[in-house]
Amino acid sequence: MDNKTPPDAASPKGGAIPANTQKAALRKELLARRQTMSDREWRSELLQRVMRVWLIERPDTVIGAYWPIKGEFDPLPSLHRWKEDGELLDQPQRRRIGLPVVDKVHKTLTFHAWYPGCPMEEDAYGIPKPKDTELIVPTLLFVPCVGYGPGGYRLGYGGGFYDRTLAALQPKPFTVGLGFTVGFVDDFEPESHDLPLDSILNENGLVWPV
Repeated sequence: MDNKTPPDAASPKGGAIPANTQKAALRKELLARRQTMSDREWRSELLQRVMRVWLIERPDTVIGAYWPIKGEFDPLPSLHRWKEDGELLDQPQRRRIGLPVVDKVHKTLTFHAWYPGCPMEEDAYGIPKPKDTELIVPTLLFVPCVGYGPGGYRLGYGGGFYDRTLAALQPKPFTVGLGFTVGFVDDFEPESHDLPLDSILNENGLVWPV
């Protein structure tokens, strides 16, 4: 599939197009592709299965995720099942799921406990977030990917929220990108400040590490 932005593209004035401009164009293209998938339900179910199997070997009891927007894969059904499985196993430490709450001052994310039916409210960006639930610190964090490429690098929405959050969280959680195959960019070139994710999953299975 042709989801590439030519690395040697030139601007109308003859200079190289800035990296952020190329990223913005790529982001727009990938979002359009994701939102127009005709087989979304089937691909989503495949990724649900991949995610559930991948979680079996993980020791984590506190996982951070996200509320899906703009055609993102919804990780919450698999996480709810993961939480219920933990209760059936009668583990000494109960499993908990956290959703992000934006800190508008520092432009970072904190994670608050979520469960089906918990009180929700919209944040400053219109995204649902848990209302007045416990602050938790995840040891594993599922991150939505607009796009992703070799080496575990992710293309997000450009706000830098996850980058700043991961820089501040101690200890740093294990990071897992979630995306559909339409988001893979085989020649994606990260910038010097970009940090790779620890793992990436799509509907075909484990993408990174290979």
